[in-house]
Amino acid sequence: MPSPRENIIQLKSVRRTYMMGKETVAALDGIDLDIKEGEFVAIMGPSGSGKSTLANVIGGLDRANSGYVEVDRQELGKLNDRELSEYRNRKIGFVFQSFNLISNYTTLENVMLPLIIAGMPSRMRKDKAYGYLKAVGLESRTDHKPTQLSGGERQRVSIARALANDPKIIIADEPTGNLDSKKSSEIIAILKGLNRQGKITLIVITHDPNVAREADRTLKMNDGVITR
Repeated sequence: MPSPRENIIQLKSVRRTYMMGKETVAALDGIDLDIKEGEFVAIMGPSGSGKSTLANVIGGLDRANSGYVEVDRQELGKLNDRELSEYRNRKIGFVFQSFNLISNYTTLENVMLPLIIAGMPSRMRKDKAYGYLKAVGLESRTDHKPTQLSGGERQRVSIARALANDPKIIIADEPTGNLDSKKSSEIIAILKGLNRQGKITLIVITHDPNVAREADRTLKMNDGVITR
């Protein structure tokens, strides 16, 4: 019988508010959440429900106003900006709907970016970036620019870049939003395979119920709270 997995993410009473004119809006309104190591969690909800804010708080792109956020035994509220940047670069891989690739960089150069930030020597980072491009089936596209790739290929480059620093957690925000159903299925299959083989914890924000059905668990959000 396998041993129970430990929580890698713990949130308690987390609030994140914004000012809209003179009104205070709670994007997150007292979130309690545990996610286990190696779990695949989908987050669904209408626009403005707080799902992207929740992912950004977990990923260290945004800070909670109050509450407790712990990821891989680090309490994010205690980290300064430099430490939070290091946390993002070492532990989190991000995949975005809009790909966020640099247009005048080659595929290989885009994947190498996190490794450059991490200070990895040139030969090592080239070899590692090539290995991850091969893992997503793009080893023949290393010299191509993003404009020379299809949407599905660009998203695969984004996944390879997210993997470059061997993160413990991948956060994918609408990773299939700009893709047709065939390419969408391919991208989710890649992410799910990485989750299963590499035991990477995977958080996917999606509007697509077909994507959510692939997850171990689906969270529904509305008005800054988890409804189920």
